Amino acid sequence: MAKLKAGIVGLGRLGYTHAQDLMFKIPEVDLVAACSVVPEELDRVKDWGVELFSDYSTMIKEAPIDAVFIISPSALHPEQIIEALNAGKHVFSEKPLGTTLEDCIKVEEECNKHPELKFQLGFMRRFDPSYEEAKAKVDSGKFGKPFMIKTTSNDPLETIEGFLKFAPQSGGPWLDMSVHDVDLAMWYFDEEVESVYAIGGGFLHPELEEFGCADNACALIKFKNGNIAQMHVGYSAPNGYQVETEIMMPEGNLRISAVPAKDRIEIYGREGVLVECDPSWPARFSEAFLREKQHFVNCVLNDETPSVGAADGTRTTKVALALTEAFESGEVVKL
Repeated sequence: MAKLKAGIVGLGRLGYTHAQDLMFKIPEVDLVAACSVVPEELDRVKDWGVELFSDYSTMIKEAPIDAVFIISPSALHPEQIIEALNAGKHVFSEKPLGTTLEDCIKVEEECNKHPELKFQLGFMRRFDPSYEEAKAKVDSGKFGKPFMIKTTSNDPLETIEGFLKFAPQSGGPWLDMSVHDVDLAMWYFDEEVESVYAIGGGFLHPELEEFGCADNACALIKFKNGNIAQMHVGYSAPNGYQVETEIMMPEGNLRISAVPAKDRIEIYGREGVLVECDPSWPARFSEAFLREKQHFVNCVLNDETPSVGAADGTRTTKVALALTEAFESGEVVKL
């Protein structure tokens, strides 16, 4: 079996999840190097037999890798992607592509300079079986053309303390979280955005407003063909991890995870019927995270083009930045 020798940078909560998949769940991958500036994160993988690095450039230059998985802080993605491409490495990068439109365009241009290398961006919801099946149903035309999408992405309330520490560097709820919903809407509609409007606030934590952030916010997005999207992003779900999507069409609506049940068990007790919910995003999208990486590996080994590329990252970041501007100005922003 052909093996892809890979390295990974970033071993935080998401990075460690990716690293475990690469090490133990994808047989076509040989994870040979790992990089983090946090010693405690390197300690978590020290017994895996991989070469450890505290400097990304050193790993790119010295590790015997064909590809790198970039799970580092968002602001580092552009420079790390470009460095890897220039070193002849295939690249999988977590979203966002960049935190500025200029950076996204630079990355996209660099990808175009290296057609022999594969690049994939981590919009994992496209690889979730339910979202994937919904896309097939939309494209079949059975229910007519979609005209509206409603989404909710709400992180667990119990993890908000961690978000409060990360919030000043997060880029706000639009870059941090809504890019997933924006990507899905553009994917399902196959259409570009015309204008956006956004509101929100620090309802649970007013201090978030001091640096232009929010614990709950809503957006209205108008597409060039007249379609609309209504999006709620937050960090306050008391029931666990709340992610749902509804796609509205003339002959029927598709609703994904209206109740974010972690399994098919219903508990019949004194308080009624209870459905336990997904506790976190790693639990909800564990299969999607694995399938997106398997797709990337297959594309590299079989010389195929990944279904999610740099252009998708530029498009979603452009919309997220417009949402940020609308949120801060209180005005409708046209793209």
